Order: sequence, then C-alpha cells, then structure tokens
Amino acid sequence: MAVSINTEIKPFVAQAFHQGQFVEVSDASMKGKWSVVFFYPADFTFVCPTELGDLADHYAELQQMGVEVYSVSTDTHFTHKAWHDSSETIGKINYYMVGDQSGTITNNFGVMREGQGLADRATFIIDPEGIIQAIEVTAEGIGRNASDLVRKIKAAQYVAAHPGEVCPAKWQEGEATLAPSLDLVGKI
Repeated sequence: MAVSINTEIKPFVAQAFHQGQFVEVSDASMKGKWSVVFFYPADFTFVCPTELGDLADHYAELQQMGVEVYSVSTDTHFTHKAWHDSSETIGKINYYMVGDQSGTITNNFGVMREGQGLADRATFIIDPEGIIQAIEVTAEGIGRNASDLVRKIKAAQYVAAHPGEVCPAKWQEGEATLAPSLDLVGKI
C-alpha cells in the first residue's frame, strides 16, 4: 500500500514507551501539532541507535518548534524499555518509542518489508491536520540526519504559515523564499 504527500494518516492505536511509562498513542495523538513518525528496522541493531540518538539530541529543539516525535519499529514497547534501560545512546531518548508488533502502523504508512516483518528506514513529517507533508525512505545501510530533518520541518512550517511562498533547495530559516509567478519562469 503506497502512501503519498498530502494524504491523511490512517487510524491506529498502539502502546509506546515514553519517559519511563507505558502509554497509549494513536493517530488522534498527532492531531493539533506537527509530528515526525520515524520508522526503523529493529531495536538492538547497528545504524538504528545512531539515528535515534541523533534524533534525541535534536528533540528539545523540535519540542520548541511544536513538533512531537514518534519512533516506530515492529518491536514491542517492552523491548523498547529494555533497550532504553541498557543503552547509553537510547537511554537519552525522551520522545515516544512506539511498539508496532502487529505491523498496523508500518503497513498503514506503506513501509513494511515484504516477508520480513520489519519496517524500512523511513521518516514522515505530518502537519497538525494529520496530513503527510514529507516522506524520506533510505536503504538499510544509509542513516538519516536529524539536522536535515529539522531543516525540512522548518521549511514545511514556513510554507504552511506563508501561502504563496516556497522554500528553495538548501533553504535555512531566515533566508529568502520564492513566490512562484510568471515573472520567475526561466529566471532561476
């Protein structure tokens, strides 16, 4: 099942490990704020903890931007807690670690690896209405960069707040944007 930009996330309910507690999260949890759904293949692996740790290092900044983070793998919320308790890198995570052992969320987002029961390495930026604004999927060995994720969220938030403007390549907060018009055709 393919998902795409400008589509609404599908309903789900799951258990998560969050700040020392087991909590329930759902698609409704994401409404009303910007969200990142950050899929990874499995706990206790190699590239995954480097990505999750990098994201943890940017979590305070994301919170200041009004963004909540949900990391998701097909491991259970119990496994997430065990990993959190046993790894210094994972132990610094304060965002939601969602267990998707049924595969519902992973399948809803179209990132389940056929026949493996594991999620692809995929990131979704979701606006406060529950609409997907950005998708990134990388191969197994290619880790993601949280700094670039923050930049993309800032661009998505800017465009949402400034209809008629767009952010060019490598745009950074505070830099000039573009207002698409007939006058720009062939001038860039």
